Amino acid sequence: MLRALYDKTLEWSAHRHAIWILALVSFAESSFFLIPPDVLLIPMVLAARTKWFRVAFVCTVASVAGGLFGYFIGAFLFEELGRPILDMYHAADKFAAAREAYNENGVWIVFTAGFSPIPYKIFTIASGVTGMDIVPFIIASTIGRGARFFLVAILLWKFGEPIRAFIEKRLGLLTLLFCALLVAGVIVLKILT
Repeated sequence: MLRALYDKTLEWSAHRHAIWILALVSFAESSFFLIPPDVLLIPMVLAARTKWFRVAFVCTVASVAGGLFGYFIGAFLFEELGRPILDMYHAADKFAAAREAYNENGVWIVFTAGFSPIPYKIFTIASGVTGMDIVPFIIASTIGRGARFFLVAILLWKFGEPIRAFIEKRLGLLTLLFCALLVAGVIVLKILT
């Protein structure tokens, strides 16, 4: 089943509208959606390695735009939308205690969340709730998300076929590793908040 899903994702990644789907997933993941854009970014670069820059650029821009949407959810719609998202990650209770300290280190926190497997959406919403200055928020988001997506795209562009063979040979193990990183990100989130 995992192999069929992988093959289907590769097929979708080569679709003529794949870049728009990637933009939509990147935007949504930064503010409310659970699935990271890497699930499309990776096979899209593998399917068309010469388009690595375009794919990483669209992923970054859409993700930062989604981060701004998350920021505005936190700033203006926290009770209606933000709190339920934080509750989904069991982060709402601890968030209140960390609110003041957040802005002291907010730029580094946003950068780290943007680059790592920690759920970035939590920090986009938190930045809006705490009233973090929007210019440093945009800069930290752009650098963090850009570094993450461009690093992945460059590695895939440079080492595409060996990486593809590695992924296809160890798909089950890599899926488990990805899930472990996601769980670790949630644990780090709980520790930080």
